[in-house]
Amino acid sequence: MENKINNEANVHLVVSISRQILSVYEGDKLIKDYIVSTAKNGIGSLEGSNCTPLGRHIIAVKIGQDMPISSVFVGRVPTGEIYNTALGQAFPNRDWILTRILWLAGCEMGINQGNNEFGCCDTFSRYIYIHGTPDDEPMDAPLSHGCVRMGNDDIITLFDCVDEGTPVLIIE
Repeated sequence: MENKINNEANVHLVVSISRQILSVYEGDKLIKDYIVSTAKNGIGSLEGSNCTPLGRHIIAVKIGQDMPISSVFVGRVPTGEIYNTALGQAFPNRDWILTRILWLAGCEMGINQGNNEFGCCDTFSRYIYIHGTPDDEPMDAPLSHGCVRMGNDDIITLFDCVDEGTPVLIIE
């Protein structure tokens, strides 16, 4: 995946919650698997649930182009901090969003877009991202607050290879 993926070639991402894997496909061909971490609270789409939403999504917004590795983001804005162990220990309750952000938008009304009978289920409004996380955070285990966490080197590689509008399917 050294070169930009051609979106005309039907590139899409599949996040498997049960496997804790994000897969990049070009058509039916698997290009690369990445180990990830999804929500500690499991699967769900409601606002405030801290769950990872299922279904069809797109990458709506890419944030962080050319930022240094381990750059810290708060509210999708770089703080100027670079994450390190001392910073993590100084703010142990922070939900660290590092390096790059791929902000997702749901494509299925009432499932991961808009509202349903239980309230807001909108992935974009819930600020669900694919993003970098501290290197000492375990991957391959559900520990996030709803987002899909990746290693910092991996999110840089993925970020550089996908475009806004790239489809993302999140499955059990």
